[in-house]
Amino acid sequence: MAKAPEQEHPVIAFGWAARDSTSGHLSPFNFSRRATGDEDVRFKVLFCGICHSDLHSIKNDWGFSVYPIVPGHEIVGEVTEVGSKVKKVKVGEKVGVGVMVGACHSCENCNNHLENYCPKIILTYGAIYHDGTITYGGYSDTMVASERYIVRFPENMPLDAGAPLLCAGITVYSPLKYFGLGEPGKHVGIVGLGGLGHVGVKFAKALGAKVTVISTSLSKKDEALNHLGADEFLVSRDQDQMQAAMGTFDGIIDTVSAVHPIVPLIGLLKSHGKLILVGAPEKPLELPVFPLIMGRKIVAGSGIGGTKETQEMIDFAAKHNITAEIELISMDYLNTALDRLAKNDVRYRFVIDIGNTLAATKP
Repeated sequence: MAKAPEQEHPVIAFGWAARDSTSGHLSPFNFSRRATGDEDVRFKVLFCGICHSDLHSIKNDWGFSVYPIVPGHEIVGEVTEVGSKVKKVKVGEKVGVGVMVGACHSCENCNNHLENYCPKIILTYGAIYHDGTITYGGYSDTMVASERYIVRFPENMPLDAGAPLLCAGITVYSPLKYFGLGEPGKHVGIVGLGGLGHVGVKFAKALGAKVTVISTSLSKKDEALNHLGADEFLVSRDQDQMQAAMGTFDGIIDTVSAVHPIVPLIGLLKSHGKLILVGAPEKPLELPVFPLIMGRKIVAGSGIGGTKETQEMIDFAAKHNITAEIELISMDYLNTALDRLAKNDVRYRFVIDIGNTLAATKP
């Protein structure tokens, strides 16, 4: 007979979980985590970002959610225990865990520090771990993970505003680097100025590129140019502006997670230009081939990064003072925050103050 979540493992844990897809709301949840293994790092969770994919997972929009779900994969805190073989971190140091906590560690991707593309990747929550139990994320008081998936946080990186970089940050940093767009002399477009887009602007600028924000309305123009440091702002619904910008971009990072037309974006690319999709719409997008052929253009996807590159990204962000723009919330505000996120009513990332507010929600 299957054990209750709080009896599966020896370490008692507490968090908030969604029990099914119908309500879309979370409530207090007692569960347990495994004992600290030889290569494991355990840490007290202090902050956890709320990613748009948490919302999709809670509602089972992608069709593979496993309940109960304790979401959260932008998790930061302070190390409380390390296994006997751990060399990366010590008790008392600040660390984070992002989107994944496991992989096969033997395939070509894993051998190239690309665990994120391993066919057997184990996600931080809502997946089945090596021992057959469900993984639970960072909307909780304690976390344990193999040191292979632990990211060290530099002293000068604030934990609350740094937490979203573990998903949003690496999601935009990785394609900027891999596709050669984050360099001086390159013109990069960022589509959508949300949780991903706003850090995309910061990273692309810090890497030396000229950056244009592409948005459906003028409402974020001042924010993009004067606060986030973009060079230009393009309204995608303004046909004159779009026509004038045709063929001027080396690459575009499209962060939009709703269904939207991408043919106009392909038109903005120079020959050999690249449109990189990092948002995950629920339905397929329309992609005619002819606009690609006329200019040898590329449409590609990109998903987070391996642990090695995630560490590189955090270190780069600390050096260049890059953090997310956040709204810090208490645990009891979580469901309201999720409702607001569904309406894109956040600037630009909710982060839960786990360390100071979770315990007060225990029944």
